[in-house]
Amino acid sequence: MGRPDKSKAKKRGLRRFFSWRKLLGTFFVVCLLAMGALYVVYLLVPVPTANAEATMQSNIYKYADGKVLARTGRINREIVGLDKIPLQVQKAFVAAENKTFYKDNGVDIKGTTRAAWSTVTGKGKQGGSTITQQYVKNYYLSQDQTATRKLKEMVIAIKVDQQSTKSEILAGYINTSYYGRSAYGIQAAARSYYGVDATQLTTAQGAYLASLLQAPNQYDWTSASTTGRKLVEQRWNYVLDNMVGEGWLPQAERAAMKFPVPQKPKPLPGMEGQTGYIVEAANQELMRQGVSEEDIKAGGWTITLSIDEKRQKDLVKAVDRQLEAKLDRKGDKKDATVQAGATSVDPKTGEVVALYGGVGATEHWTSNATRRDYQPASTFKPIVLASALENRSVTQDGREIGLGTIYDGTSKRKVVGSDIPFAPENEDDDDYGPVTVQKATNSSINSVYAQMIVDVGTTRTKQTALALGMKDGADFGETPAMSLGTMGASTMDMAGVYATLDNHGKKVTPTLVKAAVHKDRTLSPAKGIGGQVISREAADTVTQAMTGVVRNGSGTRAAGNYEAAGKTGTSENNRSAWFVGYTPELVTAVGLFGEDTKGNQVTLTDTINRGRANGGRTPAQIWGDYTTGALDGGSDASFDLETDGSAGFDPDPTPTGSTEPTTEPTEEPTEEPTTRSPGPTPPPTSTATTPPEPTRDPATTPPEPTTTPPVTDEPSPPPSIEPPDPDTSQGSSERPPR
Repeated sequence: MGRPDKSKAKKRGLRRFFSWRKLLGTFFVVCLLAMGALYVVYLLVPVPTANAEATMQSNIYKYADGKVLARTGRINREIVGLDKIPLQVQKAFVAAENKTFYKDNGVDIKGTTRAAWSTVTGKGKQGGSTITQQYVKNYYLSQDQTATRKLKEMVIAIKVDQQSTKSEILAGYINTSYYGRSAYGIQAAARSYYGVDATQLTTAQGAYLASLLQAPNQYDWTSASTTGRKLVEQRWNYVLDNMVGEGWLPQAERAAMKFPVPQKPKPLPGMEGQTGYIVEAANQELMRQGVSEEDIKAGGWTITLSIDEKRQKDLVKAVDRQLEAKLDRKGDKKDATVQAGATSVDPKTGEVVALYGGVGATEHWTSNATRRDYQPASTFKPIVLASALENRSVTQDGREIGLGTIYDGTSKRKVVGSDIPFAPENEDDDDYGPVTVQKATNSSINSVYAQMIVDVGTTRTKQTALALGMKDGADFGETPAMSLGTMGASTMDMAGVYATLDNHGKKVTPTLVKAAVHKDRTLSPAKGIGGQVISREAADTVTQAMTGVVRNGSGTRAAGNYEAAGKTGTSENNRSAWFVGYTPELVTAVGLFGEDTKGNQVTLTDTINRGRANGGRTPAQIWGDYTTGALDGGSDASFDLETDGSAGFDPDPTPTGSTEPTTEPTEEPTEEPTTRSPGPTPPPTSTATTPPEPTRDPATTPPEPTTTPPVTDEPSPPPSIEPPDPDTSQGSSERPPR
């Protein structure tokens, strides 16, 4: 006989403990216990009363001194019966969220389990709820993403499904859901997005509103990013395709549908004047701090702002005196296109002390203080100079760039050293000949700054711009044309950039919320002051350059009983006109924008001024009027500057072969064509031409020039190529940007 097989004996031993019969019995016992536990939970969890959202609190917004600016928080909701909602619109919501709604018992066990597990394991939010569950969450529970809330939601949904009809549940869901734009319920959403009652919604519009519920802020067409618009269109198509699949929508009708673009948002009542702009800007800042829009709309917040009531009134009065009093908005269609925006910041704290968003938030909802769809034009030039100084950049012939560096100011001069041809025209096509950087800054000479950005490098300049506080680097075209401010920027952005320069190169981020307190939490305010982003020497030298703009350059209308630095700017086709400037105590950016009734950008020409409405006129006058009032008539404060030693090259030597400078250099158009000297102009391939040498620090004296253009390794740009421009070609009847 052979030996006993030990392995078989071992298996027989294991079977005593893990036989199929025992495993199956254990499984059934566990299932029974689980079912019993769920039944106990079912008995113990009642259907609660409506949650606190049904009686939402107000939010209180206060000035910096504690005085109440505004109260908001009324629920923008009107309950409508399901019989008031077109049948296909009802079906759109079911197709979007829960195709089995009419068949299920109110719960998706698999989806809910998956969502709960995702929450427990820290993987974040995940869908999976039925319409009944979402209604229960909206009406009876909270938005908390916890396993306990999920379990309650499931149990209550089962009970609600037993106690209510499907029509009642669907009506409750559609009326309690949040659609963005402060709209709770389909009636408010229909009015906000399409200006109609819910009874008048089309199937296509209903499918869009149903799509919104997945991500109301991201999917709002008028404010969505390119990605957001693509996603909501995909969601809209998904909803309609589901309707076809369920037999609720004929294929032919579906094929004929076009995406229903919603109207622009309109503010809630009570947000008249500047209040609506300020409240919306504060809400946007809170959301950047991590507070959801739903949390803000739920109410209960006391928000103290940095807005100084006196300075806010000073800013409104300055715009009224220098702009609105001179316009006929009702009788002149051109005058009606003029929009003004402004932001004023304390450079020591970053606090926004005053903000002007437009004629009134209930009349023009888009805030002209925070919009970024207009070009900052030549207010970008100081950033080019800052980058040159920060990077110790040199000209094509090796001379370090400073305020005394000589450049060729010939109009339409082709830049040297760039693979992208560019030959910008100066204002009125003026030829300045050889000029210092200081003179080029004073008179905003396009040809000089176009060459300077090539000398510095467009990538380096962009890096400096973003470091100083400009936004959306994707909007920057890294070409020589960038020197003329061809990207988008808001007055708040530019106020932050110039405040950083005023603050000796330490980053200033404009902030509006000083404190935000809720009964459940206190929000730490955003920091307005950051670290050093460019050297003090570079920042202070740029400040020195811009004092010349106000003293005897294009910004003289901003001068007053204070020391000031600033820069004018007028974009291509005169669609925007700017003055951004600062004193040691206050930084303010003022912009005018041309906008027609459809929201399209249009020219400011022949509106506030006959001819060109440039930055040296009305924007500078608004700035000066406001600054005088905000500083109580003036200030003795002086800039504490540590420059690179190249400052003080004013006045410039008289350029040869160019127009004689006027006694008050501005960006204004001349009444008659400019008379030029018949003398020859400097050769276009030279980056610098020699004027009579001004007195200067020997350490900054450029090398002895010759009459022969400097030899470089860079090829000359090809002839007869027009510079790229985002608005129009240089051949248009409009004058070039300044």
